[in-house]
Amino acid sequence: MMNFYHLKASNERKVMESKRRKRAFITGISGQDGSYLAEYLIELDYEVHGMIRRNSMPENQETRVDHLVMQGKLNTYYGDLSDQSCIERLLEKINPDEIYNLSAQSHVRISFDIPQYTVQTNALGVLNVLESYRRICPEAKFYQAS
Repeated sequence: MMNFYHLKASNERKVMESKRRKRAFITGISGQDGSYLAEYLIELDYEVHGMIRRNSMPENQETRVDHLVMQGKLNTYYGDLSDQSCIERLLEKINPDEIYNLSAQSHVRISFDIPQYTVQTNALGVLNVLESYRRICPEAKFYQAS
């Protein structure tokens, strides 16, 4: 049986959730499309989080989104689509309303040079994101760029 205080707390929670800014999680945020999407969502007053794959040239990892990070408008995390546990930890931490998977190995020549990595990223990586999404935040909206 629901009492008055339980109903009041439930209604207050709904009001707080409706006032909360939407949260977006973007993989591939340091790429061209990811950086433009981040800027657009920030303009719409979203709280934006993004995953960046670590590489050996740290000065080039966030060049497209550095200005947003420096202004405190964007939160970035290192991760990789091949590591499902990393994706799950980020989704649990962020609790996004929307997930945009823009990560891919998209360089044509490189895809022929390292075909196994390309498949692992572009196929199995998507599966890892989808499985994490299904397990952690199935109520979120999901967008896959292919």
